[in-house]
Parts: sequence; structure tokens; C-alpha cells
Amino acid sequence: MKILLLSDTHSYIDDRILHYASEADEVWHAGDIGDLSVTDKLEKVAKLRAVYGNIDDHVARSQFPLNDRFICDGVDVWITHIGGYPPNYNKSTRDKIKGNPPKLFICGHSHILKVMPDKRYNLLHMNPGACGIYGFHKIRTMLRFEINLGKIENLEVIELGKK
Repeated sequence: MKILLLSDTHSYIDDRILHYASEADEVWHAGDIGDLSVTDKLEKVAKLRAVYGNIDDHVARSQFPLNDRFICDGVDVWITHIGGYPPNYNKSTRDKIKGNPPKLFICGHSHILKVMPDKRYNLLHMNPGACGIYGFHKIRTMLRFEINLGKIENLEVIELGKK
């Protein structure tokens, strides 16, 4: 299963993002979608999973959940927009992770690309950074990886250039 992970589009999408999306089996958007034309375009090229973020309006919030937890080819995945990172999870996720940790915990929000293991809870944390043009980040980024029979493999950082 080929996954493209992105976040913080803030209403921006371009042909490069869509090109990478078209090569994926699924695209996962970790919130701050902005205008839903972004998700409409992504859904035309791949299966989409998305959560809403703090900038998203009532329309996005009615279409997408705050949290999405699911199993993908044997991997327990949890996507939310604001979640923190190891060991500094925010209070809304900390107890849930402690009580029932996923294998892969994904969030956005910070615009800072991070991939780091949490050995305490035996999970992998991913934040793809931001692929939109709004925010303090300097380089637009996404992540691409595969999930094969319960294993997360072939992780790549995709740099889309300066915003």
C-alpha cells in the first residue's frame, strides 16, 4: 500500500502535489485543509483520508473527522491535526496513546517535518510538515511510504521547494 502523507495545505494545491498523489494508493491529509477544492482534487486521483484542522471551517468539519483511527494492512494508524510528538503529546491525545497506543501516530499543525519513534509506547510518529504556501515553514514538504503486511517501509521525504 503506497501512502502519500501531507498536511497544512491551507487552501493550496498544485500539479506537483497532484502528481505525487496520483502515484499513491491512498493520500492521507493531516488537517488544515482550507478550501475543500483541495480535497476534491485529491479525491479525483487517489483514495483520500483526511481530518480537519484548527483553520478548517464548519463545512470541512462536517465532512471530515477530528481523529481518524483505522487499520491499514496490519498497521494501527491514528491521524489527528494537533497531537504533539514524543514525549510531549498534548493532553487530548496523551491518555489515549498511553491507554491504547497506535503503531503509527500522525499529526500536522506545526509545519515542522518530524519522523521519530516513541520507544515508550512502541509507535512511530510522523508529521509531514506543510505543503501549502502559508505559514512560517520555508520548504514545502510531504512524506511518502509503504505499508506492507504490518510494516512501514520505504519512507521518503518529498521536498516541493520554497513556498
